[in-house]
Amino acid sequence: MNNITHKIVTLSYKLYTLDNGTSHLEEETSEGQPLQIMTGFGMTLPDFEKNIMPLSTDEDFDFILTPEQAYGEYDESHVIEVDRSVFTINNHFDHEHIYVGAIVPLQNADGNRFLGHIENVGDEKVTVNLNHPLAGKTLNFKGTILLSREATDEEVQTFINRMNSHSCGCGCDECGGHCGDDCGDDCGSHCSCGNH
Repeated sequence: MNNITHKIVTLSYKLYTLDNGTSHLEEETSEGQPLQIMTGFGMTLPDFEKNIMPLSTDEDFDFILTPEQAYGEYDESHVIEVDRSVFTINNHFDHEHIYVGAIVPLQNADGNRFLGHIENVGDEKVTVNLNHPLAGKTLNFKGTILLSREATDEEVQTFINRMNSHSCGCGCDECGGHCGDDCGDDCGSHCSCGNH
């Protein structure tokens, strides 16, 4: 075990993006389905974790993360054109999964996995946006800590074993694929606070 103090934190939250004095609700936890994380494992953005770590059960929070603290600035060079043939299976284009608006898992030559947003499907090229959907955005998290306590050694070891078997620290089902990791079949929580 390492010397990091791991905490189990359960929280409900609403995530807003801020733009020129106006806020827009991006996502929120569902009633009865709060987000649960174990700190110290990179499940969330580092600055998100820094803000919630000191808080106690029943405490409210309201904090802002700049793009640099969240998902970085939007980078036009991360919008790429890929040969349509890349998305061909048995000589047929994968219309079922590759369409404008789709979020698709991709892998580069080094084996790194990430998510791409399909922006255009042309006759020869497919435009894929590799920026995180919240890149360039200022984020405002508001919510309540429902539970915050130190994790036991057994809980930490169980979590490590689960991470090793699923390779995913947070869920992707409800967040539009913001994770950016290889998600296991037990994923199911919000994760825009994650490092996805």
